[in-house]
Amino acid sequence: MIQQLREDTRAMCERDPAATGCLGVALCYSGLHAVWAHRISHRLWNAEFELLARVFSQFVRFLTGVEIHPGASIGRRLTIDHGMGVVIGETADIGDDVHMYHGVTLGGDTNEPVKRHPTLEDGVQVGANATLLGDITIGKNAAVGAGSVVTGDVESETTVVGVPAEPVE
Repeated sequence: MIQQLREDTRAMCERDPAATGCLGVALCYSGLHAVWAHRISHRLWNAEFELLARVFSQFVRFLTGVEIHPGASIGRRLTIDHGMGVVIGETADIGDDVHMYHGVTLGGDTNEPVKRHPTLEDGVQVGANATLLGDITIGKNAAVGAGSVVTGDVESETTVVGVPAEPVE
């Protein structure tokens, strides 16, 4: 667990040019705190303490402004820069080394009890206020531009921008 905290902190320090030191990042970055808290709520969820997991995640949302459903699967070294307003839905699946900015929504597109939130593969970057909806896959090392609305799969190594999001050169 301590190793994971260090790894998360180091990743944020490397990705944020405004970070002046890892101690400051560990103490002051709400996106990082939300990820750490999610690791606890996710364990509670998987141990079938679902109500406790939801209550804890809502408390963390109140403190950080970041809402991550306890059922969401998050890989290693997820960084959320400026965090406020991020929403990650229950069936979202986030790979390793993903970086996202404030206002990102990984939302569902159905009320059915199925996989209904996006999958972000390793190395994905998601710009501020981007909205990704449904059971879609954002491929490895892809980038989603700020303010984009993504409702379909994005191939690996591709950048998409706009409403609706389209690939760019």
